[in-house]
Amino acid sequence: MTDAVPSTEEQDPLENIELLSIPEVAQALGVRDREVRGMISDKSVVAVRRGGRAPTIPSAFVVDDPETGGKGIVSGLRGSIIQLSDAGYADEEIVAWLFRDNEELGSTPIEALVGLRTHAVRRAAQVLAF
Repeated sequence: MTDAVPSTEEQDPLENIELLSIPEVAQALGVRDREVRGMISDKSVVAVRRGGRAPTIPSAFVVDDPETGGKGIVSGLRGSIIQLSDAGYADEEIVAWLFRDNEELGSTPIEALVGLRTHAVRRAAQVLAF
């Protein structure tokens, strides 16, 4: 089975991930803060709290959108988040899995999603439910 959750002996997987506040994500996307909170509620993105602070979202979730010429959320992210959530992963575990190297993918799952390899990511995540 793929490493689901890092052991306590491993480095914090979120330590090197650039995190953005809700207002920063809203500004990047050109939307209101409440729309970003809605994205969190409907699992379009997942937010984590670090050190008791306000929720933050990995900056890698926000990418250039060639269709609009602006910024958007990584295609396929919502379905992957829902799949991992259904497998019992908490939000912080979902973020950690998305940013951890995956042998099956030959990259991190978030890199594969950005590269439009959604089906490969879903296959890699599928084994986590068993």
